[in-house]
Amino acid sequence: MNKSEKSPIIWLLAGETSGDELGARLIKALRHFNPNLKFHGIGGPRMQEQGMKILFPMQDLAVMGLVEVLPKLWMLSKRLHQAVNHIKEIHPNIIVTIDSPSFSLRLLKKVRNFSIPRVHYVAPQVWAWHENRVKKFPGLWEKLLCLFPFEKTFFSKHGLQAQFVGNPILETEVHHGNANNFRSEYHISPVQPILLLMPGSRRSELPKLMPVFKNTLILLKKKKPDLIAVLPTSPLVKHHVEQVIHNWPIKPIIIHKRQDKYNAYAASQIALTKSGTTNLELALANIPMIVTYKFNPLTAMIARRMIRVPFVSMVNLLAKREIVPELLQENCNPQTLANTVLDFLHNTQKNQAQKNAFSEIINALQAPHHQPPSYEAAEEILKLI
Repeated sequence: MNKSEKSPIIWLLAGETSGDELGARLIKALRHFNPNLKFHGIGGPRMQEQGMKILFPMQDLAVMGLVEVLPKLWMLSKRLHQAVNHIKEIHPNIIVTIDSPSFSLRLLKKVRNFSIPRVHYVAPQVWAWHENRVKKFPGLWEKLLCLFPFEKTFFSKHGLQAQFVGNPILETEVHHGNANNFRSEYHISPVQPILLLMPGSRRSELPKLMPVFKNTLILLKKKKPDLIAVLPTSPLVKHHVEQVIHNWPIKPIIIHKRQDKYNAYAASQIALTKSGTTNLELALANIPMIVTYKFNPLTAMIARRMIRVPFVSMVNLLAKREIVPELLQENCNPQTLANTVLDFLHNTQKNQAQKNAFSEIINALQAPHHQPPSYEAAEEILKLI
């Protein structure tokens, strides 16, 4: 039986929690257009739930930072070789890599002579870092699917075909949580303020912010004894997070189920979050936020020389002005974070200014044809099969 007589195979790669969510919605959308599709590759539990056969766990790829990746190089090289061999063996109809550019772009280069169409979903953020890196991209993919409207213009300027397909945050239910259910389930009174702590979904990220969050919480409770902290996390790192907070004098409520997270969003007054997808989630849920992060000092030194954008939060980048405070590196300290949280809890004008800006940002993320972004992406992918 030749390949044209078989059910089409789509080989997908996702290397972290956000990519797993994106991949799961994409698989569902692809099946909407063609129920006979088969899916293989690298992903997490959400993609597996949608029927994808997993080659190896995506946690092996979830490493962030220039210094942090060094101890993992041998393992990453082994996994790259394994992925290339698997693609060669099953020869899918198309390869779709989702985000995780460090691994994805190496994989796309390795399979460039396999005569298989390649799509990269979630544009590499070279508009934020060295723009010269874009010169390495020609020949890596047949199609680039972008999540932000300005990215299409950026890549077109460099002669690369790119398509804005809308932002997947619009397909989530983050703004449909139930505050009363959350407060009732966790015995929180209607007047107690709730602070969201969002240190990131990768295990490698947790050491950066968790110690700072611990001491920030201690300071906040002295000034605001009735404050409740909630820490949404991924099921993949839930156990590790519980171990980290084991000796905290003030423990946040740990939640990992999606509906619990959405309910917590509805109930919360303020969030302390790393930069990333969570910023858009919080904007959609209409929650004022403070963006913070602390890199390894060497990583930070290199990053400062390379970053070419005025903000790290996508909320600020889309608004082209500072909507949310960014407290990074030396400003990512317990006293500064605690003071800023207290300021937001007491200053309704600051809260409202953020909320007013969120609606304009969310409108800019709509798909061009006003359908769900996953459907828009699926149609672009299926055109290549």
